[in-house]
Amino acid sequence: MAKIVILGAGISGHTAARYLNRWLPTEHEIIMVSPNREWNWIPSNIWVGIGKMDKSQVTFDLANTYHKTRIIFHQARALAIHPEGDADDAQPYITAEFTAPHSLGHIKKIPFDYLINATGPKLNFQATPGLGPEGGHTVSVCTADHAVEANHALQKLIAAMRDGASKTLVIGTGHGTCTCQGAAFEYIYNVDHALREAGVRDRAKIVWLSNEYELGDFGMGGVHIKRGGYITNGKTFSESLMVERDIQWITRAHVTHIEPGTIHYETLDGQFHQHPFDFAMLIPPFSGVGLKAFDLHQNDITAQLFAPNGFMRVDADYTSRPYAEWSAQDWPHTYQSPHYPHLFAIGIAFAPPHPISKPMSSANGTPISPAPPRTGMPSASMAMAVAASIRDMLKGASSPTHTASMARMGAACVASTGANLFTGTAATMTVFPVVPDFKTYPKYGRDLQLTFGEIGLAGHWLKLLLHYTFLYQAKLRPGWWLLPD
Repeated sequence: MAKIVILGAGISGHTAARYLNRWLPTEHEIIMVSPNREWNWIPSNIWVGIGKMDKSQVTFDLANTYHKTRIIFHQARALAIHPEGDADDAQPYITAEFTAPHSLGHIKKIPFDYLINATGPKLNFQATPGLGPEGGHTVSVCTADHAVEANHALQKLIAAMRDGASKTLVIGTGHGTCTCQGAAFEYIYNVDHALREAGVRDRAKIVWLSNEYELGDFGMGGVHIKRGGYITNGKTFSESLMVERDIQWITRAHVTHIEPGTIHYETLDGQFHQHPFDFAMLIPPFSGVGLKAFDLHQNDITAQLFAPNGFMRVDADYTSRPYAEWSAQDWPHTYQSPHYPHLFAIGIAFAPPHPISKPMSSANGTPISPAPPRTGMPSASMAMAVAASIRDMLKGASSPTHTASMARMGAACVASTGANLFTGTAATMTVFPVVPDFKTYPKYGRDLQLTFGEIGLAGHWLKLLLHYTFLYQAKLRPGWWLLPD
């Protein structure tokens, strides 16, 4: 009998758990360790943040869902990985601090034979003084609770605008190294649409503030797409959307700190600026959750297992070399630790070998460029590949049998640009591969037969359909495995 422990029940961790539960014989144990009891379909938080959905429509109780399976659920926060066990017992284990009310603060050893690190990121609001809803001056849609608070703030703003006030809204990224611009991108258009529905758009100045070198970068180095039979780039596509909706933009910006009503930021040219705001939603940078690692003799090996940003090293090429020498082949394939073959990391928990967008720093040496995205379809693909590899290794395979390189996979994104069954829209895009491969596709780095984008009402219907489809699947409803991940 083997024990498979999964750290984190987000998209990647929950996907791995679902498939291991389906594929593995019953003598094996599957143990989920997650500090949160609620599962959140994060892509729909943007709709909670404008009042189109409430929290109950984007979350459900994990413990109740796992109770229907043989997955053992521990509401706990992983503290440390002991991949060699200790001097008394060579059985690998983790230590975890329980967060459920009835066992709050209790620390326990949880043994494992295979470990999947799917912790996701720490929302590092602290990296920017004044950022975030907890002690800061901005709102967030990164969690369901944050999105509820964001909507409350937005509705107060709309009420003031109905009374005749003019307001400035700033939406984007709150640090020079942020990733996940897509969530802010969706939110700014949904806020714009909500203001139009409320009849107050003429009293609003909306500004996009981003660390991207230019619009449409999204941490992927930009993208060329086929649209209407023509090839266009992400910059033109994004700029046209903003011009159509009278949204201003500031790019190449690193937010240094935020005071009530004022955002302070630095730009790539080394200049410092201020921008007033009445409402701001700025995505925080991500870091690892702070897991530690120790060897058999309790020596700290955290720096061996994890990159300086706290994400786990896997089978990628982390050799330091100039940007021009980076390659799509640097990216991981199996997500297995190079030091311990029974450890894997998926989703945001794995350390990318390098950014996808060209790294840049301001004249003052401040890094201002997006980190690579690792969410959505790529996260699910990694989870399925690792789950399948563990299944086969338990059957006797000597190494991982399945791969899911971001340089060999595509991704589809349906980005909401306004929520309404009759007047809503969404930008539907596919990209292949996620990490550009200029050896295979010398001109654009991607296959333009599989990279395209359109925007329209049908996209909104598709986004809504996917919302209910993925929640049905995540709740392990009958036939969930027949649906695409």
